[in-house]
Amino acid sequence: MLRAFLDWLRSLFFSRQLDVACIGLQNAGKSSLVTVLTDNHFTEEMIPTVGFNLRKIQKGNVTIKVWDLAGQPSTFQTAQAELHALLDKPELRGIPLLVLANKNDLPDHATVDEVIKALALSTITNREVSCYSISAKSSRNIDITLAWLMKRA
Repeated sequence: MLRAFLDWLRSLFFSRQLDVACIGLQNAGKSSLVTVLTDNHFTEEMIPTVGFNLRKIQKGNVTIKVWDLAGQPSTFQTAQAELHALLDKPELRGIPLLVLANKNDLPDHATVDEVIKALALSTITNREVSCYSISAKSSRNIDITLAWLMKRA
C-alpha cells in the first residue's frame, strides 16, 4: 500500500511524457509492435492501419504516446528519400531517430547492417540514430526498444 502511494506521489511530481511517431513501410509490423508494447501480446489478426491509431504506454512514471501511422507500399530506396526529407524539416532538428528492423523471426529478414546501408543512416549526423533488429511476434529485443524510449522520455 505504501509503495502504491509513493508511486502515485512520484507520478504527480516526476511524470514524463514522450511522443513517438511510428512510420514505415506497409506490412512492416508497426501496428503489431505497438500492440506488443501496449498490450504485451502479439496477434496474427492485425488489419492494416487506415490513417493513424493513437495508443498510450504507461511504464512507471513515463507515458509514451505512440502515433501508429498507416504504412505506404514502397521500397527501401523510396523510404530512404522520404526519411531524409522528413529529417531535413527544421521542426524535427535534433530529435533522436530509432529505426527498427522488424520481423527478425523470418529467415529472409533484413539485418541491421542492411537497413543502415539501405536507409543511409550513417550519413545522418545531426541527431542520435539507433537501429535494432526486433521481432514483435517473438518479442525479441522489445525490451531494448522500450529501454531506448524510456531513456529519452
